[in-house]
Amino acid sequence: MELLPSSEKKGQKRKLEQQEEQFQQVTQISLPLTGDALDAVLSDVDQHVSILLSSFSSNEFDRASAKRATHALADLAKNEEIVNVIVEGGAVPALIKHLQPPTQNDSVQKPLPFEHEVEKGSAFALGLLAVKPEHQQLIVDSGALKHLVDLLKRHKNGLTSRAINSLIRRAADAITNLAHENSSIKTRVRTEGGIPPLVHLLEFADTKVQRAAAGALRTLAFKNDENKNQIVECNALPTLILMLRSEDAAIHYEAVGVIGNLVHSSPNIKKDVILAGALQPVIGLLSSCCSESQREAALLLGQFAATDSDCKVHIVQRGAVRPLIEMLQSSDVQLKEMSAFALGRLAQDTHNQAGIAHSGGLVPLLKLLDSKNGSLQHNAAFALYGLAENEDNVPDFIRIGGIKRFQDGEFIIQATKDCVAKTLKRLEEKINGRVLNHLLYLMRVSEKAFQRRVALALAHLCSADDQKKIFIDHNGLELLIGLLGSSCPKQQLDGAVALFKLANKAMTLSPVDAAPPSPTPQVYLGEQYVNNATLSDVTFLVEGKRFHAHRICLLASSDAFRAMFDGGYREKDARDIEIPNIRWQVFELMMRSNHMPYGSL
Repeated sequence: MELLPSSEKKGQKRKLEQQEEQFQQVTQISLPLTGDALDAVLSDVDQHVSILLSSFSSNEFDRASAKRATHALADLAKNEEIVNVIVEGGAVPALIKHLQPPTQNDSVQKPLPFEHEVEKGSAFALGLLAVKPEHQQLIVDSGALKHLVDLLKRHKNGLTSRAINSLIRRAADAITNLAHENSSIKTRVRTEGGIPPLVHLLEFADTKVQRAAAGALRTLAFKNDENKNQIVECNALPTLILMLRSEDAAIHYEAVGVIGNLVHSSPNIKKDVILAGALQPVIGLLSSCCSESQREAALLLGQFAATDSDCKVHIVQRGAVRPLIEMLQSSDVQLKEMSAFALGRLAQDTHNQAGIAHSGGLVPLLKLLDSKNGSLQHNAAFALYGLAENEDNVPDFIRIGGIKRFQDGEFIIQATKDCVAKTLKRLEEKINGRVLNHLLYLMRVSEKAFQRRVALALAHLCSADDQKKIFIDHNGLELLIGLLGSSCPKQQLDGAVALFKLANKAMTLSPVDAAPPSPTPQVYLGEQYVNNATLSDVTFLVEGKRFHAHRICLLASSDAFRAMFDGGYREKDARDIEIPNIRWQVFELMMRSNHMPYGSL
């Protein structure tokens, strides 16, 4: 019955964000290349590749040329239409060559001219080329991973600078893009020794480096158990949990994403994460100003809640319910879906059900049933199914019109329809004893509108054995009949349907249990409903004309019609019934006789 969020744990490409330094701003454009424009690009690519192939030396002029060439190729690679041209022009091996520093002669002054800049430009350009999945394997097979992993360790000599930090970040970003949704490359990163330095970088002083390292680990952990285990074995969890408390939204977003991918389908890691103290900081992220972190936190809590009942209770006790309910009312569809998912998991524990409803969870969850998003709709329905298990919630379901929403809802997928049917069945099973007495009390002392709502719900949910108690002894029938005289067609229809439901339930009584037949009651609908298509559910065909009628009133007013509709006649379920051998005027007069819409026949 449960449906996971549609967006759950998709692999993430490292976002190439706007930075302060040169060549850091990435703007995706897609312009078709033809004719002279294509020739110009081909010429540029060929020129830059030639420079890279001929300038691999420690000479200052060569280094400057290589720097310009790598940055120029990176600029070109921002246009996806040009990426294929760059790759076909032989840029990949030329760029990979410059991921490593050239050998220095003794006579060359240290440090290298433009130290770290050429390598950074090469990593940046390769990362952009790797955004297209068809080029990932070529870049890896050409030997890029070993050099990118080495760049992650460039700070090991104890030196740090803006250039080094930027270089490391670009290397981590390139690894992220290369491994994105590519299981074999994820494994290659691990075998090349890429995971330990990435874990180490989580504690780096520069927050942008931390973010880039977490982004790479997030991608590597997705659907790769060996990578997950190595990340945990490298003691990443304590640092990741500390990052959850960061005031930098980009930091805690990446951290909660890594943890989410680690625990997904990994029960043992999930337990390790909880034992390491992740629960409270994750709950804290539900109130973050970053909607992405909120979504990830809600999803992660839903995964935590699947562990055991104690964990479900602890999540609620630590204050997760109210922010999750607030998220249900967000304009962000994914945010609503994630929070509904988490509440659905939490609502499967009896200790949590009344608390979620008392905190105001019922109304926003019911509203989500009107969503046109199938996954969101189903997650809300699953949460409501859990809440319906608690007897204390049943009156609240009825008070806010939940039964009617279940009955009238347009549900997109079959799983949601099944879930709603089971929820109604669960509520029906609760209509007895203490719950029924509570509802009867409300039907007696509440305002008229709520009394009618209770009567309508009980007409659909009560057992046949309780009908007399509810609708005769406590005047429920009077409330339903009163709806037939409403000026609102919707209320008239609701009342008629409820009466029809009661009649059907009464017919299920066996002849031994059924009460003796009572005199035929007279039902007055009003002159305006004679031969009126409004709410009509049966039509008589007389002399080629159509006479619109109301089956429930005919059942109540006429033994002849009762026999027709309740017996074994073929007209029992017919929508159109032909009446032969009678004139239209006689039939119409007969239906109006005795000063009521439907007289006794």
